[in-house]
Amino acid sequence: MTSPHQTMPVIEIQSLHHPGVEVFSSLTEAQLRNRLEPEKGVFIAESPKVIRVAVDAGHEPLALLCEKKHIRGDAADLIARHPDIPVYTGERELLAQLTGYTLTRGVLCAFRRPLPRSVEKVCRDARRIVIIQGVTDTTNIGAIFRSAAALGMDAVVLTTDSCDPLNRRAVRVSMGSVFLIPWTWTDASLSDIRRLGFRTVAMALTDQSIPLDTPALKAEPRLAIVMGTEGDGLPHDTLAASDYVVRIPMAHGVDSLNVAAASAVAFWELGKRD
Repeated sequence: MTSPHQTMPVIEIQSLHHPGVEVFSSLTEAQLRNRLEPEKGVFIAESPKVIRVAVDAGHEPLALLCEKKHIRGDAADLIARHPDIPVYTGERELLAQLTGYTLTRGVLCAFRRPLPRSVEKVCRDARRIVIIQGVTDTTNIGAIFRSAAALGMDAVVLTTDSCDPLNRRAVRVSMGSVFLIPWTWTDASLSDIRRLGFRTVAMALTDQSIPLDTPALKAEPRLAIVMGTEGDGLPHDTLAASDYVVRIPMAHGVDSLNVAAASAVAFWELGKRD
């Protein structure tokens, strides 16, 4: 058994079926998430930079998979910080077969998935939150989180039909921003969000929409900005239940923006200004 002060030996794998590496290869995103036993859930982070963000945010690493050159290179500090976790390595071609793609940054880390928090706890001290409703594209989720963290949002709340922010690609696109901003899942209605003290802003292009730069919006002490699906947008009942329905003014006959781009514009305009 390895003591807390010993360094876990580097394990060189010769086979795709080496015990312990299935977390990086054969487990699906649903299996990694493990909704039936959340305490056993896992997520994967890629690249030393993103892995460091996760570690610094307090997430528990379980195992590393990296190319040999990174053991004494880009991953050396991570290995030194967590000498008790296994470090798997192998030939570049074998690792590409294992993960399904070439490791562009050479390092993967499996982490223990954090247990979900309540909406009340995540939003308790927040002034600006994002509600993501039914967004299923991993790239868009990652980009929304990156913008939310950078542009003054305090928390993110996702409906359960949205993509998992700890999906491997979403984490990568967010550049680790999913670890920098509090978030959680919800099945609550907008009325439940309003009971927490937020006025709700549905981003949608309708005949009743008001411009994003309407002064009353910034004057609100607490806002929940609701972003909808990539294709159909927000459903009618969400629009009807919102305090404001807001549009981004467009030029050159363009009618709308991708949800990730629209979120960045909305966060910049409505984000808190201290």
